Amino acid sequence: MTDIAKPTTRPANPAFSSGPTAKRPGWNLDALKDAALGRSHRAKIGKAKLKQAIDLTREILNVPEDYRIGILPGSDTGAVEAILWSALGARGVDLLAWESFGEGWVTDVVKQLKLDDARVISAPYGELPDLAQVDAKTRDVVLTWNGTTSGVKVPNADWVPDDREGLIINDATSAAFAQPLDWKKFDVVTFSWQKVLGGEGAHGVVILSPRAVERLETYKPAWPLPKIFRLTKGGKLIEGIFVGETINTPSMLATEDYIDALEWAKSVGGLDGLIARADANAKTLYDWAERTPWVAPLAKDPATRSNTSVTFSIVDPEVVAKGPEAVAAVAKGIVSTLDKEGAAYDIGAYRDAPAGLRIWAGATVERSDLEALTAWLDWAFATEKAKLAG
Repeated sequence: MTDIAKPTTRPANPAFSSGPTAKRPGWNLDALKDAALGRSHRAKIGKAKLKQAIDLTREILNVPEDYRIGILPGSDTGAVEAILWSALGARGVDLLAWESFGEGWVTDVVKQLKLDDARVISAPYGELPDLAQVDAKTRDVVLTWNGTTSGVKVPNADWVPDDREGLIINDATSAAFAQPLDWKKFDVVTFSWQKVLGGEGAHGVVILSPRAVERLETYKPAWPLPKIFRLTKGGKLIEGIFVGETINTPSMLATEDYIDALEWAKSVGGLDGLIARADANAKTLYDWAERTPWVAPLAKDPATRSNTSVTFSIVDPEVVAKGPEAVAAVAKGIVSTLDKEGAAYDIGAYRDAPAGLRIWAGATVERSDLEALTAWLDWAFATEKAKLAG
């Protein structure tokens, strides 16, 4: 293999983790100077900050006025779990899984809630399940809109009927703020602050349609609910959750950081600007892969390729011929080498995914950093392949 010179230009920000993701460009600690530190989240100032976060979320994501937006504990996982435990069981449910987080929801519903009428519609990493098998008309549906660990997204919601009887529960944690969300097609949408906007961890957001609220107010699950999952009291929605009165104590520092990210989102053109940045970033990586023979997108269908969590497989014939252990060793070597060089942090494939690379391309990442990264990837691969050859 031809020797590749070590690049001289490093990404200005080498943080390419898929969560928590890179802070917005220009971020520093001064962004948090107005945080309500040392104050109760139930004081006037605390509730105002949380309400501001909710209102900005509605504005940026174009959430309909009759949808409720609430802040919950436990990141996106907490938000999803609250809905699974509170709303499922009223009718049959179709569970879509094509990566680890979708598989996690399958485990919760089938093995923990033990629902009898639960169908699992799955696909291997790199592919999307057959959406024609989904009964989105009469059954509830649970899915991850963008498979963070596989880099495979749902291309559109055309398969969801407007006159459905069940609920569409959409874990959109790595899609919100980067991909269009057709609100009339969804009844529950969840995400966490630390994904597309680079916020700090531990907080989740749940967005409920009027139909979802009706389900919560009219259906009582057969199992007990932990306090942090309870969204209703006395058969009525706990409205305080959706105006800034969170179930447990939130971090006012993290709240301020989220507000800062939302204000930055407005400055780059709101949702359209965020989507455009993510699309351009992802294109940089996919264009590089198109002209690079040793790597290929894990997502097989270009229409389903994520514009945030971009995943790659190592397909160099000489490496592949040496077997899966060799592929894994080269991938691990690339990740380790670039980490030591300060050129890229946290770009390894998710632990349950096939060996390869996962690079965050969301809006908080600068395209120039991804352009610089590609040269380092080529150099690191050549270095690791040479080691393999002995």
